[in-house]
Amino acid sequence: MSNFNLTTEIQRSVARALAEDVGSGDLTAALVPGTATATATVITREPAILCGRAWFDEVFARLDPTIKIEWNYMDGQRVSANAVLCSLAGPARPLLTGERTALNFLQTLSGTATDTRRYVDAIAGIGCKVLDTRKTIPGLRRAQKYAVICGGGTNHRVGLFDAVLVKENHIIAAGSISSAVSHARATAGECMVEVEVESLEELQEALSTDIDRVLLDNFTNEQLIEAVKLKISRKGYHVQLEASGNVTLDTIRGIAKTGVDFISIGGLTKHLRAIDLSMRFQFSKS
Repeated sequence: MSNFNLTTEIQRSVARALAEDVGSGDLTAALVPGTATATATVITREPAILCGRAWFDEVFARLDPTIKIEWNYMDGQRVSANAVLCSLAGPARPLLTGERTALNFLQTLSGTATDTRRYVDAIAGIGCKVLDTRKTIPGLRRAQKYAVICGGGTNHRVGLFDAVLVKENHIIAAGSISSAVSHARATAGECMVEVEVESLEELQEALSTDIDRVLLDNFTNEQLIEAVKLKISRKGYHVQLEASGNVTLDTIRGIAKTGVDFISIGGLTKHLRAIDLSMRFQFSKS
């Protein structure tokens, strides 16, 4: 996932966002003289992990390619409260028009990256990885998954097309875990095949199949420890174990210490709180 090409995705996302906001034209920016120029700085009012520079840049590139932007930080870098993230200079009208759309991308993706880093830091040194999920903002999945990477996390599947995750309803439809996995192997090619289990008994069946990963849904820490032991006793060393369900910053380290390989957290991309950013302007007439 970390190697996917975002260029086309960024262009499409920004084009949609500008069409949504600007529509037939910025009526308010028209109050500013067409010859006016401006400089601006973007400031964060709180500590954060920066993410979203390319989306921010694309907004202004589409509105007026003469606008110059100078960044003081890279995506993935920690920034302190009141830090100046970047400076802009150019025609005043397009700077004003792009302000909100550009900040929306930057503060949203920085929010995802910042939250991810908190979880990653909470299990530092254990060797377990933090995973995202498909619980993303519609239309911003690849952007949010990029933000997870910037926060130090790891991507799960992008969508339904690049990996198999067999869940309860799939198992019911297929008749059993073994049958579902067998069919997935026959149809999914080289894609990862994962199955979700809700008990140690289901894990035993999953470990008897040709599975890549098992998702342990809402297991207690004691059950997770038993699951790791069971995997080892069944010589399933190649099988990865993923814990999921009601993970918080208070509980994640204990979960990681059980020996699971991954912990997936839907809240990284679902329970989003944008970072508080502002753009400050200075105007001049030419």
